[in-house]
Amino acid sequence: MNEKGKFSIVIPVYNHQEKIKDVVISCLKLGFPVFVVDDGSTDNTLDQIKNIKEIRLIRHEKNQGKGAAIMTGLSEAVKVSDWAITIDADGQHNPDEALLLIRSLPEKQRPIIVGFRKGMSGQHVHWTSSFGRKFSNFWVRMSGVPKISDTQSGFRIYPIPESIALNTKAKRFQFEVEILVKAAWKGLPVIETPVSVSYTPGSGRVSHFRPFVDFVRNSQTFCRLIVQRLFLSKSKRKHL
Repeated sequence: MNEKGKFSIVIPVYNHQEKIKDVVISCLKLGFPVFVVDDGSTDNTLDQIKNIKEIRLIRHEKNQGKGAAIMTGLSEAVKVSDWAITIDADGQHNPDEALLLIRSLPEKQRPIIVGFRKGMSGQHVHWTSSFGRKFSNFWVRMSGVPKISDTQSGFRIYPIPESIALNTKAKRFQFEVEILVKAAWKGLPVIETPVSVSYTPGSGRVSHFRPFVDFVRNSQTFCRLIVQRLFLSKSKRKHL
């Protein structure tokens, strides 16, 4: 047990057969309980990890979205830990850097920690990733959140009970921006810590971000949040 509380790792996964086993094994080395939420994968993802006895494997029969998978993981992790470290299953993060996120937790505070990915302007970073981050950063700011550099990073630490209580609505990628907005509205601090990122060509990394579909979904989420910010008082927003 860390002096700041108990930690678990939550890995939402959907069709990441190339990388999921490596990610899981690296996470297990940290010594924390590892919850893997298979969000209805249709490839060989499940075959890659089903025999790893050390993990706690949860499966959605049908794909529900990354946000839904994270919430399923939090609901299980809260039974054994105070904090959940979320990490993407595509291999872009270095699991060892979870310790950097933990060290950035202030004493006697319960913030969300976001791993700010360095190197997102590199030549191997697809334009949809860099544009999506800038787009999201801007609209999160317009929704009433103090400036955040990487609102789309999936490498985070969540204080579990507080995060579940935020009552997020989004079930897919939009969850990760909505929860930051809801946290700010309810006075839950959001802190960024620099982490590395790997977008090496030929690494087997798979992204399920769809530029048009997810742009529309992001826009719908931001419109809802901004309207709530403009027309609801702070006290009412805290109870959404």
